[in-house]
Amino acid sequence: MNFDKEFDASGLSCPLPIVKTKKSLADMGSGQVLRVVATDPGSVADMAAFTEQTGHQLLSSGQEGGKYVFMIKKA
Repeated sequence: MNFDKEFDASGLSCPLPIVKTKKSLADMGSGQVLRVVATDPGSVADMAAFTEQTGHQLLSSGQEGGKYVFMIKKA
């Protein structure tokens, strides 16, 4: 899947992956896609809740090489 920007939250624990994802999305345009890579297992539920609460779209959520990868489309 294509993306416009990537943010690596590896090594960060809750709530930092969400806080920094929010900052990464702030300077992106509507419809652009952010790829987030995280190592915190809690980020799976956190990203789902974050996108639901903010109106952004969680395009995909999965694992690659032991890390969690999320594709988020900015509202």
